[in-house]
Amino acid sequence: MACLNKGNIGILPAGALGVAFFYHLSNKLKQLDGVYLLERRGSKSAKALRKDGKINIDTSEGIKSLSTEEILKPDLIKSAQSGFLPEVVLICPNPDQLLDTITTIVELLVLVYEQGQISSPNESFPLFILASNGIYFQRFRQIFIEKIEEATLFARLPDLWPDIIPQIVCRLLRGVTIQTGLRIGSGAKTIYRPGPKGRTQIAGGNAETRSRCINILTERGAWFEEAANISATRVEFDKALVNLMVNLLGQLLAIDSQGHFQLLTVGEILNSAYQSRIRELVDQVFRVGQMVKVYDLQEDIEVIFDGAIKSAQKHSTHVPSSLQWVDMNLHHGTLQPQMSPTESWLIEPLIRYAKASGLEDAASYFQELKDELVNKLTLASNLNKK
Repeated sequence: MACLNKGNIGILPAGALGVAFFYHLSNKLKQLDGVYLLERRGSKSAKALRKDGKINIDTSEGIKSLSTEEILKPDLIKSAQSGFLPEVVLICPNPDQLLDTITTIVELLVLVYEQGQISSPNESFPLFILASNGIYFQRFRQIFIEKIEEATLFARLPDLWPDIIPQIVCRLLRGVTIQTGLRIGSGAKTIYRPGPKGRTQIAGGNAETRSRCINILTERGAWFEEAANISATRVEFDKALVNLMVNLLGQLLAIDSQGHFQLLTVGEILNSAYQSRIRELVDQVFRVGQMVKVYDLQEDIEVIFDGAIKSAQKHSTHVPSSLQWVDMNLHHGTLQPQMSPTESWLIEPLIRYAKASGLEDAASYFQELKDELVNKLTLASNLNKK
């Protein structure tokens, strides 16, 4: 039966961010009971971890190897069938893997229905927190509803309107995080290095589901806060400013005109000659945000700018995830002339919003930024093949 294990937390998948969450939610690996990693269905990396039999985590006390048998549970469907369904699921794969995850969540809902428990989602259907980077929550919440409707159309689900659907949809929430983490190496030699405890803001859902998530997560000492009076998209935009500054502009700075790449920290990026570009980037995102009612017309851009800079400065010694991604792909000879999913799920929505708002100059700005990044990645990829 797909009953929830009340108070339990599942983290999907075992990636750099997921392991960082696991580290802090388990009191730095000292309290493992009730918190575990979940496989992403079809994940090759999960299969590799299971084959190796352990997950290596770099801590202040040295590298600790934890048994996958102990901390890595199967995917959501198999976990539900085995009685390991957590009450809260932190979802943090690459943004381009979120659609498959939403599909799995709907399949889980069908399983809940088949087991006769769909009328009480609070007891049978987890609270899902989408924690991957990007601007996507409104879109994926709509896709979630559409997939439920599709399942209804094909008689896999009954008609859940008007009473049950609101209870289900409010269990999909957004977690916008500044939690950091590193993944070093690959395969059996992979080592995860969690960053310092970082804040995650919970938005979306409703007051009851947000409060329940916060209670469960903060009881374990992690840093989660409720974004009660702010839309999920507003929180996404605020975080997008930071990600674009350090990840996208960071890559442009890290790859020179010949294609040579160097790792840079957040502090090095912020203190570079790119300060004028950082300011221009914030201006353009702010303009688009105002047009889609994320930012009020009366809001002061200086406050937004200062907030983004201060947020980034808190992690001045951290190497941005996209620079880690470039470095890893260069090391393995797999770098392609294309943006990482993190940048795609920031730039593409901004281009779409800009065009829909009639801001053709802003749309052109983001398109040119995208083209510049792809050109830099092409140079680095070609140089790496020589």
